[in-house]
Amino acid sequence: MVRTTRQAVSLADLSPIAQLRAGRLVRRLPQLLIGLWLYGFAMAMFVRSGLGLDPWDVFHSGLQRLFGVSFGTIVIAVGFAVLLLWIPLRQWPGLGTIANAVVIGLATDSTLAIIPQATDWRISWTLLIGGLLLNGLAGGLYIGSQLGPGPRDGLMTGLARRTGWSLRLVRTGLELTVLAVGWLLGGVVGIGTVVYALAIGPLVQFFLPLVMVRLDEPSIEPEGVAEPIQC
Repeated sequence: MVRTTRQAVSLADLSPIAQLRAGRLVRRLPQLLIGLWLYGFAMAMFVRSGLGLDPWDVFHSGLQRLFGVSFGTIVIAVGFAVLLLWIPLRQWPGLGTIANAVVIGLATDSTLAIIPQATDWRISWTLLIGGLLLNGLAGGLYIGSQLGPGPRDGLMTGLARRTGWSLRLVRTGLELTVLAVGWLLGGVVGIGTVVYALAIGPLVQFFLPLVMVRLDEPSIEPEGVAEPIQC
C-alpha cells in the first residue's frame, strides 16, 4: 500500500483484473468518469486563462503548435504514447488508465469550444484559480476511484518502483523535462505554471481523503500488496 496523505489515506496497487473485482463499481465507475471529465474541463480553463499551463500541458501546447491539431487530440496522443513507455516497466493499464487517456482529451476540446479566451485580467485569474480548485477535486475523484493511474502518473510510479528513486525525484525530473521541451516548442509558460506547481499537490491531498473509495479488505488480497515506493 502506498501512503498518499497525512490523514493516512492509502491506495491499493491492484492488477487490472483485481481493480474490477474490488467491488463498489456502481460508485467507482461514475466517480472515475466525472473526475476525468472535470479534469479536462479544468485544463481548458487554464488554457483560456492565458496565464500559463501546468508542465505536461506546456508540453501539450508546444506539440499543438508544432502539429496544428486540437489540444485534446494532442492530450490523447501523448497519453497513448506514454503508455508505450509502460512496457519496459512491466506495468499493465487498468480501465481508469485507458479512460484517462481518452476522456480528458475529449473533455478539454469540448470545453475549449464553449469557453472564450480571457480578455480581462480578472477573468484570467478567475479561470486560473477556478481551474486549479477544480483540477484538485478532479484529481482526487479519479485517483480515489482506484481504477488505475493515468498514463503519466503510472509512468512516474513505475519509474520510482524500478529505479528505487523517490516519487518526488521522479516526478520533479519528469515535469522539468516536459516543461523544458514544451517551452522550447513554444508552449505557454507563465505565472499560472508556478501557481499550479505550488498548489496542486496540497489541493489533491486535501480532496483525496474526502472522495476516496475504500475497498473491502478481502477483495484486495493478495494482489493488492505493492512494492514499497519512496515518497
